[in-house]
Amino acid sequence: MSKLKRLLQSWERFIRTPWRDDVAAAQRVVFCVYDPAEERSLRAKVEEFELATRAAGHAWQQFDLTDTFAQWLGSQRYAPKYFEKPELLGTLLPKYLDFLAQRFAAFVEETGADGNSVVAVSGVGSVFGLCKVKDVVDAFAPHVRGRLLVFFPGSFENNNYRLLDGYDGWNYLAVPITADQS
Repeated sequence: MSKLKRLLQSWERFIRTPWRDDVAAAQRVVFCVYDPAEERSLRAKVEEFELATRAAGHAWQQFDLTDTFAQWLGSQRYAPKYFEKPELLGTLLPKYLDFLAQRFAAFVEETGADGNSVVAVSGVGSVFGLCKVKDVVDAFAPHVRGRLLVFFPGSFENNNYRLLDGYDGWNYLAVPITADQS
């Protein structure tokens, strides 16, 4: 059985478990951790995660980060200058996280996500080198009353997450869902 199929089965077991309503935002975050090489395959299977979630009686909304940097940068007044001299982006990048937080908050409100909803975030690898996933999750989590599901291309070992296995990771309170869970 493929790792993604086992990851889906782990998610199905998790999502059928009753939720506590009295947990902090950081404790409502779930990371589905998978091998970065399987990004395309996972994206093709996201609908199966949605079906499993709906079968468990929860609503589903999906927010994709993939194109957000291009949308944000393209909306900047001096975008052509940044394309000519990308080293100038360093001073502007902190505003990208603000942009993400505002877009996500608007998305959650528009979709009507409530305490019974799963808001899934895909395309997390696209923020690599631009901002930290921990900062993105910290900005998103307070807006989700149900569960925030982060599709995370990387690894999880000893309570430590590493995005794209590219650099030292961080310790986070999120619930890890992996293909190797029994």
